[in-house]
Amino acid sequence: MTTITIIGSGNMATAIGTRAARHGHTVEIMSRNAAQAQALAEQIGNGAIVGTFGARPAGDIVILAVLFAGAVDVVTHYGETLAGKILVDITNPFNADGTGVVTTPGHSVSEQIAAAAPEGADVVKAFNTIFGGVIAEDKPVDLLFAGDSAAAKAQVAEFLESLGMRPLDAGGLQMAHALEWAGILLVGVARNGAGFDIALGARAL
Repeated sequence: MTTITIIGSGNMATAIGTRAARHGHTVEIMSRNAAQAQALAEQIGNGAIVGTFGARPAGDIVILAVLFAGAVDVVTHYGETLAGKILVDITNPFNADGTGVVTTPGHSVSEQIAAAAPEGADVVKAFNTIFGGVIAEDKPVDLLFAGDSAAAKAQVAEFLESLGMRPLDAGGLQMAHALEWAGILLVGVARNGAGFDIALGARAL
């Protein structure tokens, strides 16, 4: 298993970090709030560690578990420390009432992150079409992802499979905008009777 770095200390960081640690990965938590990072690492247990915000992440896979409005700023702050890393963008750029996204085709959060990332860093969109509570349940689920680097996607897919998830490749990074709308679709279905213990998936009939 590998070391996975999570930048952030909120609900999604908790859910992904806990599931990753449970499946044998070492989890590094980084946050602007060092006390919250320490508390989350202690909550996750299983050897979870705390890194210094802005320092080079220990993990080859770096999960950006931050609010979409601050994601590009975080990548800019880390700068060259992210060179050679796989950056997993889990953000959903929802508008105020969760009925649409604030991004446009060609300008998804993932594509903005890719533009700000150092040379050698690859961006993969993932985890935005699933609720944190579903991740925490540790049940088999489908996970949609997208990215331009075949090698980066293969490594992310291997990581997802290790968590008991079925990775579904949606294509290049231009599909990140579609995945952002898929996040809206998920919320709409949840709000209109299905509840928030669901996940998007695909099945051959």
